[in-house]
Amino acid sequence: MRLVFAGTPEVAVPTLQMLLDSSDHDVVGVVTRPDTTAGRGRRTVRSEVGALADAHGLEVITPRSMRDPEVADALGRWDVDLGVVVAYGGLIPPEILDTPSRGWINLHFSILPAWRGAAPVQAAIAAGDEITGASVFALEAGLDTGPVYGTLTEPVGVADTAGDLLGRLARAGAGLVGAVVDGIASDELRPVPQDVEGVSHAAKISVEDARVRWDLPAHLIDRSVRAHTPSPGAWTMLGDDRIKLGPVTPVDAADAAPSGLAAGALAATRRAVFVGTASGTVRLSTVQAPGKKAMAAIDWARGSRLDGTEKFT
Repeated sequence: MRLVFAGTPEVAVPTLQMLLDSSDHDVVGVVTRPDTTAGRGRRTVRSEVGALADAHGLEVITPRSMRDPEVADALGRWDVDLGVVVAYGGLIPPEILDTPSRGWINLHFSILPAWRGAAPVQAAIAAGDEITGASVFALEAGLDTGPVYGTLTEPVGVADTAGDLLGRLARAGAGLVGAVVDGIASDELRPVPQDVEGVSHAAKISVEDARVRWDLPAHLIDRSVRAHTPSPGAWTMLGDDRIKLGPVTPVDAADAAPSGLAAGALAATRRAVFVGTASGTVRLSTVQAPGKKAMAAIDWARGSRLDGTEKFT
């Protein structure tokens, strides 16, 4: 089949690479988000998907919106059979959904109908889910509501960050997409409507959402920090400074952690840095102060010369 691929970040790259390696299907064009600028020199940065497509000599379009006339023009010119979407980052309007003869499929990183929305992996970790997965479904006008072609499952490790889990799902999901595309091409696969029970939603995450709430129990803080690692990154305030934090570990008496710490209160020993929560204590792993690189928490504490009165807020 003739395929168009729509995707933007690194998590979409395994699926595009898999389709490019296929001898049975032909990726005829790629849609990705517009280039951005970064660094002091404001250099132009191509999306990861755009860079891979460029390397393979594919035609790439970067519309501001899928409603841009160039999208419909390109799809018509490419004579597309099926559209494949992975983390594109924009909505596809009905008139574009209807353009490919076989419609569009989307790789979503949850077992639908659980965690529909923009941040399913982060939501699964924050909720303490032990199992998550990925689904390939037919795109329709509703938000992640289309019938499902196939799913896979993946355990959520107790130390998994969103980056860890998303990386595994991206690699496994590429194989699932390949199987679905083959099944659609052979007319041997039909999607199944989603269950009306078990629907949950995962809203887009803001930077403010990643602020650590020390008034929560230790196990919820652990989940929240891991859910927001690496992006947008968990953070807290120390006085007027915004401090970025790596994953934390809930501790108990066996860890020789100071007892009776108030929520947000800091305590440094010779080997570790601890923070009080609403229920128990957590041990910090890495800390990044403003204008500095991330470093081991104990090294940060020594350099900061903590005196025992500091408190994260």
